[in-house]
Amino acid sequence: MKRLADKILSDDPLIRSMSYQTALSAFGEGTFLTGEAVFFTKIVGLEATQVGVGLTIAGIATFLVAVPLGKAADRFGTRRTWIVGSFVQALLFASWLLTSGFWSFLAVTVALELVQTWLRAGRNAYALDAFPREARVRSLAYMRASRNFGYTLGAAACGLALASDNETAIKALPLATAVILLANTYWISRLPRLASETARQKEEYAAPKVSALKNRPFLVTMVLCGILGTHSVLLNTVVPLWLITQTDAPKVLLAWLIGTNTVLAVGLQVLAVRGVHDVTTSLAAQRRGAACFIASCGIILITHDTAGWATIGLVWLGHVALTGAELFQSAGKWGFHAELTSTEQRGEYQGAAQLGYTLGTVFAPATYTFLATEWGAAGWLSIAAVILAAAVGIHPAARSAERYLARARQSSAPAGGAAADLPRGEPPTLWPHST
Repeated sequence: MKRLADKILSDDPLIRSMSYQTALSAFGEGTFLTGEAVFFTKIVGLEATQVGVGLTIAGIATFLVAVPLGKAADRFGTRRTWIVGSFVQALLFASWLLTSGFWSFLAVTVALELVQTWLRAGRNAYALDAFPREARVRSLAYMRASRNFGYTLGAAACGLALASDNETAIKALPLATAVILLANTYWISRLPRLASETARQKEEYAAPKVSALKNRPFLVTMVLCGILGTHSVLLNTVVPLWLITQTDAPKVLLAWLIGTNTVLAVGLQVLAVRGVHDVTTSLAAQRRGAACFIASCGIILITHDTAGWATIGLVWLGHVALTGAELFQSAGKWGFHAELTSTEQRGEYQGAAQLGYTLGTVFAPATYTFLATEWGAAGWLSIAAVILAAAVGIHPAARSAERYLARARQSSAPAGGAAADLPRGEPPTLWPHST
C-alpha cells in the first residue's frame, strides 16, 4: 500500500504537501466556478451577455498587466505573494455575497482575475525554485493531477447544491469557497521559505535584469506552446459541438468523455512527464503531444460519416487521443518554464509565459469551431495543419530561447562562476503532513 501511495502521491514530502495544498485549492475554486453561471444569473441578477462581457473585460485586463504582476511577485517575494494573494482571493470570493448588478460584478471579477494572476506567478515561481532541476517537471505533474482531482470534487459538491434548487444553498457556494481558500492560505504559510528567495531578497547574486518581454525567442516559444495547448478548445468546445450537430452519437456520451478525460488526466499525468527534464526532452514531449492532437483530428473527422457504435467508439478514441495531447503538451510546457526562465526573474517570466500562451490560444475557440462545423473534413485537416506547423516551429524557437538565456547567464555571472540553482531551504519540519 505504501508503494502504491508513493506512486500516486510521490515519496517526496514537499511534493506531497504541495499536492495536498493544490487539491484543497482546486476543491475550493471548483465548488464555486462550476456553478458561477447559475449564481450570477439567479442571485446577482445578471443577463448572460453581461456575464460574458464582464469576463471578457477581466481577461483583457489580466492580459495587459500579466508581466508587471509577475515582476511585482519577484519584488514582493514569490512565497509571500502566494500567501497574501491567496488570502485576498478568499476575501474576494466571499464578497460575491455583497454584489448586486453589473458594476459591482465587474469590479469583483476584474479584481479577482488580477489577484489570481499575481498569486499564480508567485506560486509557479515558488514551485520551480523549490525543487532541484531533475525533479521540477515531475513535481508539477503531481500538482496538476491533484488539481484535476480537487476540481472534480469541487464540481461534485457544487452539483449537489445546484441539484437542491435551493437559493440558500446556491448563496452558500462562494462562502464555502472562501472558507476553503482561507484554510489553503494557512497551508501555504506552512510551506518552507526557500534559500533562493532569501538570496534574491538580500541581492547576494543579483545582476542587471533585462525585461522578460525583450526575450523574444521565449515569447515565440510560449505562443507556439499556446497553439499546441489548444487541445483544451477541442476537448471542451469543438468536440461537444461536433458530437451534437454532426454525428448520430447520443448526447449522454459527453458525460462519458468528460469522465474518461478526468480519470486519465489524474492517473497518467505523472507517467507522461517521465524523462522530461531539459529542453531536448521537453521538445520530445511536445512532439508526442502534437502527434496525439493530429491523430485525434484524423479520427474525429471520420465520425461525420459513421453510424451507431462505430461513431461512439471513434469519438471516444479521438477524445482519448486529445487527452494524450493534453498530458504530453503540459509536460513539455513545464519543461520550458523550468529551463527557459531566468532564476532571478521567475515571477516576471511566469507573467511573460502567460502573455505568450494567451496569444497562442485566443484565436482557437472561434476559428476551430468554424473550421470543424462549416468545413467538415477539410476543417479538421486545417486544424491538424496548424498544430503541425506549431510543432515544427517550436524547435528552433526553444533552442534560440535556450541560447538567449545562456548568454544572459554568462554575461551576469559573478567572478567565481555562473550562479547555480540554490537549495530548497528550511527542513521538512515546517511541512504539514510530512512523511
